Amino acid sequence: MDENLKRYIELIPKAELHVHIEGTFEPELIFEIAQRNNVPLKYNSVEELRKAYNFNNLQDFLDIYYGAASILLYEQDFYDLTASYLRKAHADNVVHTEIFFDPQTHTTRGVSFATVINGITRAMGDAKTEWGISTKLIMCFLRHLSEKSAEETLESALLHKEKIIAVGLDSSENGHPPGKFFHVFNRVREEGFFVVAHAGEEGPAEYVWEAIDLLEAERIDHGVSSVDDPDLMEELREREIPLTVCPLSNLKLRVVEDLKNVPVRSFLEKGILVTLNSDDPSYFGGYINDNYLQTAEALQLSRNDIYTLAKNSFLASFITEKERNFFLEKLLNFENSFV
Repeated sequence: MDENLKRYIELIPKAELHVHIEGTFEPELIFEIAQRNNVPLKYNSVEELRKAYNFNNLQDFLDIYYGAASILLYEQDFYDLTASYLRKAHADNVVHTEIFFDPQTHTTRGVSFATVINGITRAMGDAKTEWGISTKLIMCFLRHLSEKSAEETLESALLHKEKIIAVGLDSSENGHPPGKFFHVFNRVREEGFFVVAHAGEEGPAEYVWEAIDLLEAERIDHGVSSVDDPDLMEELREREIPLTVCPLSNLKLRVVEDLKNVPVRSFLEKGILVTLNSDDPSYFGGYINDNYLQTAEALQLSRNDIYTLAKNSFLASFITEKERNFFLEKLLNFENSFV
C-alpha cells in the first residue's frame, strides 16, 4: 500500500458503529481480571488463549466469547474492559463510537444490570474527559434466547433509559430470524430507542428484509448478504439504511474466504451508506484502522473511497445534527489539510 494512503487512513477522523464491548476483551486483560477475581481459566497462558482464537464459524467464536465474558463480575471489570477499548479507539482516531453491550450474557450469571452498565458508562465518561471521544451505548438482545428473556431485559434497561441510545439484536443468527423478536421491538420503539439489528451475516438477505420491515431497524449490522438481492440493495439505498460492515470479522468467521469478497465496493458503487467497523477486534485480528487498512489493500480502495467511508460513519451515527455537522466539518478540515 502507498505510504501516503496508509497514513491518511490512520489519521482520518472516523466513527465506529459496530463494536461489542465483550469482544474487545484482550487475553492479557482476561488473565489480569481472572486473577483479580480468583476465577480459574482453562488456558495456561496468554499465548495458549490466543491460539484458541481459530474459529470455523460464528458458533465456535461465540463459545470462547461467552467463556471469557464469564469472568466479568464487578463494576470495575466492566470499567477496565471499556477503558481499554476506548484507549485503542482514540489511538485509531475514532472520535465517536457507539458501543454494543450484551446484558443477558451477564445477568444470566447473576451479575446485575446496574453493575454492567455503570462500569461501562463510567469509562465512557472518563474517556470523554481525557480524550474528548464521543460515545453512545447500544443494548443488544441475544437472539438465541427467548423473546420473553428480551422483554425482561428491556424492563431492566428502562431503569437506565438515559444511558442507552438504541437497542439491537446479536448472537447466533442461523435459525433465529429477526421476526422472532417482533413484539419486543414494538415496545423498544414505543420507548423511544433507535433500533438496529444484526442481519445478513451468516443468515440470508431475507433476514435483512425482516429486520427492516418487521423490526423497523434504522441500521443493519453486517448486512453483507444484501448483495445477493438487487431489490434489497435498492431498498437500502432509497431508504438510506446504513450497513455496519466488519471485514476482518467476516474473514475470520469464514463468511468470506478472502477480503476481496467482502462487498464493500459493491455497496459503495450502489450508493449505500456502508461503514467499516471492527466487531469483536480482540478475537478477529484487528481494531478499526486494521479493518480500513486491510480492506483498502484487498479492494484497492482510493483515498476518495476512504473519505466516503469515514463520512458515512458520521452520517449513520445516532447523534444530533449539531454533533454531525461538527464531525463532518472536522473531517473536511482534515481532508483539506492532509498532504
